[in-house]
Amino acid sequence: MYIADKWTDYEVIDAGSGQKLERWGDHVLLRPDPQAIWPAERKHPAWERVDAVYHRSAEGGGSWEFRNALPEHWTVGYGALKFRIKPLGFKHTGLFPEQAVNWDWMAGRIAEAQGAEPPSVLNLFAYTGGATAACAAAGASVVHVDAAKGMVNWAGENLELSGLTDRRVRFLVDDCLKFVQREERRGRHYDGILMDPPSFGRGPGGETWKLEDKLFELVQATMAILSDRPIFYLINSYTTGLQPLVLENMLKMTVGQRFGGHAEAAEVGLPITATGLTLPCGASGRWQP
Repeated sequence: MYIADKWTDYEVIDAGSGQKLERWGDHVLLRPDPQAIWPAERKHPAWERVDAVYHRSAEGGGSWEFRNALPEHWTVGYGALKFRIKPLGFKHTGLFPEQAVNWDWMAGRIAEAQGAEPPSVLNLFAYTGGATAACAAAGASVVHVDAAKGMVNWAGENLELSGLTDRRVRFLVDDCLKFVQREERRGRHYDGILMDPPSFGRGPGGETWKLEDKLFELVQATMAILSDRPIFYLINSYTTGLQPLVLENMLKMTVGQRFGGHAEAAEVGLPITATGLTLPCGASGRWQP
C-alpha cells in the first residue's frame, strides 16, 4: 500500500461507522466515507470539537452543517506547497491528501531526470492541481488539463499560493481524450503522464465518461504522445471494485509493452491517528523505466 504519512497540516483523526474525522489545518471536519464500515469508538477528544459535518441526502448529494464559524476558505501546507481548502457542496474540500504519496514519487522521478531541458509532464483530469504544483516544484514543465473551468482556476490559485507562478505551467479547460488526440496531431510529446479520471462524468459537450469503458482507450491514446524516454506514468482510480491489479495490467499492456520498465499498483491510504489503522483511499498504478 502507498501511504501518505508525511502530512503535518492534515490528518485523519479517527474513522468508522461510515465517517472520517479530519483535521485540515486548525479546522476539524466530519465527512462520509463508505470504506470506514467498522464501528467508530469516538474516544478521541476531537469528536467534541467538530467544526462542520457533511450530511448526505436521501435524494442524492448533501449539505454541510456548520457547528462553528469557519472562514470561507483557508490554506494548508505540504512541505513548501500550499493549497486553498474550501468545503464544497458535493462533500469535497478541493484536495485529496492521500495523493501526497504520489506527489513525492513523481517529484523523485523528475529530480532524477533533470537535464538541459526540464522534463515535460501532462496532468489529465488535473482538478485543483496538487500534482501540478508538486511536479512544477520538482522542476518539470507541466500542462494541466481539466474540463471544469472553476477547478482549473483554483489550480492557478494553488500555484500562486505555493510561490510557483514563475514555473512553466499551462492551464487548459478541455476534454482530456480530445486534447490528447490533438497533441498527437501536433506532434507534441511528454516525459511523464498522470491521470486521475472520475468513475463517471460528462465532458464539456455532454458526452458521457464511464471509467470502465473509457480508461483503456485513453491510456492507449497517450502512447502516441509519450517521449522516447519517458520517466513515469501514473493512473489513479477511486472506482469502488476496480482492483489495483487492473491498473497494473493496463500499464503492462500499454507503456510497459512499448518501453519495458516496471509497472506496479497498490491501494492508497491515510494513517488514522486514533486507532493506528489505515484508511483505504482508492488505488494507483505506477510505471517507471
